[in-house]
Amino acid sequence: VQLQASGGGLVQAGDSLRLSCAGSGHTFSNYALGWFRQAPGKEHEFVAFISWSGADTYTSDSVKDRFTISRDNAKNTLYLQMNVLRPEDTAVYYCGATTQRGLSRRPDLYEYWGQGTLVTVSS
Repeated sequence: VQLQASGGGLVQAGDSLRLSCAGSGHTFSNYALGWFRQAPGKEHEFVAFISWSGADTYTSDSVKDRFTISRDNAKNTLYLQMNVLRPEDTAVYYCGATTQRGLSRRPDLYEYWGQGTLVTVSS
């Protein structure tokens, strides 16, 4: 499956953004999906996970209650709604697809990746 992330940009603290990740090539609903981010000088950080059906979701403690992951399998699209953005959310955000059936928080469990979209939050 090919993934293409979009929706990043420059916003102010407290603003909202919605990231999208469009899938193509293989049956999108065969994959569980996740969002990761990488800030300058830091390692990839898990952000959120959603099961293949969308019934199960998990978000990291650092974004819980602010970020929401969702998917629309009919549109082959993954979303990340980000509210109350903070400067520490500044990073390149990547979407990934995995054939793992359980919760996957490690980037090495994801077989396919989008190219990343930059989110910059100014204070």
